[in-house]
Amino acid sequence: MPRIVDHDERRRQIAEALLAVAARDGHESVSSRAVAAELGVATGSLWHYFDGFDEVVRAAAAEVTRRTDARISDATAGLRGLARLQALMREVLPIDEHTRTEAHVVVGFWGRLAALAPTPDAGAPTLATWQHSIRLALDEAVDDGELRQDTPTESVMALLRSITYGQQIVEVTEPQPAAAHLAVLDGILSPWLA
Repeated sequence: MPRIVDHDERRRQIAEALLAVAARDGHESVSSRAVAAELGVATGSLWHYFDGFDEVVRAAAAEVTRRTDARISDATAGLRGLARLQALMREVLPIDEHTRTEAHVVVGFWGRLAALAPTPDAGAPTLATWQHSIRLALDEAVDDGELRQDTPTESVMALLRSITYGQQIVEVTEPQPAAAHLAVLDGILSPWLA
C-alpha cells in the first residue's frame, strides 16, 4: 500500500532544510543537492513538491515569515500598547543568537527573491506581516496615554517596518550589540512618549 504523504508538510520540511543549510553553512552552500542531503533523500525527490529551486527559496522565505509570526504571537499574548510593541520588535530585531542567525539567512535571500520572476504572491514572504500588530500596539499606546495623542502612528509604523529590515542589514554588515538595535527603536518612539 503506498504511503500517504502530506504535500504541504513535506514542502515545509524542504523549506526548513534549506534554511538549516543556509544558517549552518552560508548561502553559497545552498543547493538542491545540499537540501536533499539535509533531508536524507535523493535530489530528484524534491521536484515532486516544487517545480524548481526558486520555488524552494520562496517557500523558505515564507517559512521564516511563518516562524516570526508564531514567535510574535507567543511573545505578545496578553500584552498591549508599548509592552506589546517592544515584545514584537524583540522578535524581529537581531538581538539574540536566534534572531541574528535569522537576519543572516533572510538578508541573503533578499537579492535572489528580488530577481525572481513575479508571481501573485511573490511579495508575501518578504512583507512585514506583523504590520497589523505594530499598528494595533501603537493605537493601544495612544489610547492608554503611553504615546501622545498627536503621534503620527502611520509614519511611526513605516519607520518601525523600515528599521526591522535596516537593522537586519546592519547586523549582517556591521554586527551590533542588542542594546544598539534596541536604541534605534527607542529613538523612534522617544519623541512621542506621553
